[in-house]
Amino acid sequence: MQAVVKRMGVAVLTAGVLAAGMAAPALGHTGVGAVHGFQAGVLHPLLGLDHVLAMVAVGLWAGLVGGTARLAYPLAFVAMMVVAGLWGMSGAQLPGVEIGIAVSVIVLGLAIALKATPPLAAGAAACAIFAIFHGHVHGAELPDGAGAFSYAAGFVLATVALHGAGLAAAGALAQRAPLLARVAGGGLALAGVAILAS
Repeated sequence: MQAVVKRMGVAVLTAGVLAAGMAAPALGHTGVGAVHGFQAGVLHPLLGLDHVLAMVAVGLWAGLVGGTARLAYPLAFVAMMVVAGLWGMSGAQLPGVEIGIAVSVIVLGLAIALKATPPLAAGAAACAIFAIFHGHVHGAELPDGAGAFSYAAGFVLATVALHGAGLAAAGALAQRAPLLARVAGGGLALAGVAILAS
């Protein structure tokens, strides 16, 4: 099972990288030079360091917890991200959204560093809560004239690829370098603090 999930993560990551490589340059949080539709959706999470760190962390945490969490955590994140993305596209405001994103990186990093293994529902709920902030920002920054469906498909693909990268990293680290996984979690938490302070 672990080998299958690892292969899936590598395949999804490869697809995401290829899709991003076909896209024109864009800035994830400014909307300047954003391309429309699918490509803009793919690029939005990939060009925001805060998004990349959180989404890789979800996969890494899920992989280190193991078992059903390997699917439940990423699925909870993606499902809620889509709902929050639609909310953001509607023009609704979410106060403190950037703070929420930074806090998600901190908490996910600490969960990895401390080897947190909460009940499955609690871990999935935490991932879903964090996804609200990321999804809202994705949706709120839908480029003018872009198709909402293709844009959402793009940011979902990029997110799944980043989760897959985290799962693949967990597979490599869990057996060979478990201490390194904890150090990576600490690094993620510190990066989240830096993002929060910026």
